[in-house]
Amino acid sequence: MRTSTFRARRLAAAVAASAAALLMSACLVVVPPSSPGGPKVTLPVVYSTTDFLLPALLPTTPPPGADNWSCKPSALHPRPVVLVNGTFANEDDNWQALSPLLYDTGYCVYTFNYGGPPLLGVLYGVGDIPTSATQLSDFVDQVLASTGASQVDLVGHSQGGMMPNWYLKFLGGAPKVHSFVALAPDNRGTTLDGLTNLATYLPSVGSAVNEGLASVCQSCVQQEVGSPVITALDASGITVPTVDYTVISTEYDEVVTPWQSQQLTGSNVTDIVLQDQCSLDQDGHAGIVYDHIALRDVLNALDPANAIAPVCSAIGFEAGG
Repeated sequence: MRTSTFRARRLAAAVAASAAALLMSACLVVVPPSSPGGPKVTLPVVYSTTDFLLPALLPTTPPPGADNWSCKPSALHPRPVVLVNGTFANEDDNWQALSPLLYDTGYCVYTFNYGGPPLLGVLYGVGDIPTSATQLSDFVDQVLASTGASQVDLVGHSQGGMMPNWYLKFLGGAPKVHSFVALAPDNRGTTLDGLTNLATYLPSVGSAVNEGLASVCQSCVQQEVGSPVITALDASGITVPTVDYTVISTEYDEVVTPWQSQQLTGSNVTDIVLQDQCSLDQDGHAGIVYDHIALRDVLNALDPANAIAPVCSAIGFEAGG
């Protein structure tokens, strides 16, 4: 059993390594997508969590490859892909790897911010979850109108892998979505590494902590196990029958705990655990969106007819790779 102290030490080490690599990230040169009718440009895809540091300061800048509103889906990839970031993230920092990867593969890719106003001016995904789902609904309609497609595929991380369930289940989104791929989602809520369990024994302390947390991040409280939002989603089943779901999880997730709470059930659900594919992969909650194994799983879920098995390699905790 991995202890909370063990997780905390690994997380501290990852944060220190990320800070030390900041100067290297500053040297990253991003090539913009080609203009309509121009030559196809292959964008750099760097599988490293350090690449989110500088883009985090540019919250309204789409990541490389995203938001080309002249893009028209091809016969090979007929559905545009909408990327939904997680809590305390934004459209730019969350998708520095997957957005250019999808673009290079031939998809029309779109990103947006939800759940504002942003914390500290740069961190989104902190607002009321049902309101954020309405923002997702509006953005999907915008993408469909621009591309002429009848459906989109959704790929979300963390809250972005859970919040769309509200859109699909309660806001009429199901007919507009073909596939939903979720990376480290908190589908059934999180215990925050056991803190919510502690609050049941110290209710006055738990209430005070939640009140303080909700004042800066309403969605954080709504993502806790047993919250009204989680309870409403879980009632009569989280999934809808017409959407294909893929859930990609890591056993080393230190944010959505227990990690098994991410998984879904049903004939239209595929649950993938990174360590079942590659025991050398020790990536965590944040690193999963920069993890080449997880991102290969995303590509396979979006285009199962042309799936390619991930290549197993050693990946450190929250490192990406």
